[in-house]
Amino acid sequence: MRNQDIRYKRHRFPPQIIAHVVWLYARFNLSLREVEELMLERGIDVSYETIRRWTVKFGPLIARTLRRRQPRPGDVWHLDEVVVKIAGRSFWLW
Repeated sequence: MRNQDIRYKRHRFPPQIIAHVVWLYARFNLSLREVEELMLERGIDVSYETIRRWTVKFGPLIARTLRRRQPRPGDVWHLDEVVVKIAGRSFWLW
């Protein structure tokens, strides 16, 4: 399987802004209008409808690349303490 690059051709805004807007919407539980206000505070005038289109178009691709960057869980687990109930009594395992 080949790695697909995200194509930002024919878009008015730079790729960094598009990726940041989609990340804001996906990462934090914000509405489209809240993301629009955040970008307006930074001096970038973009409508909520444009943000919605970017999320639909670029959201799955950006999410896929972010998931690939996350470390995979390993075979070794480290626990500090565990509480086990045996016959109704709690026992602390260290």
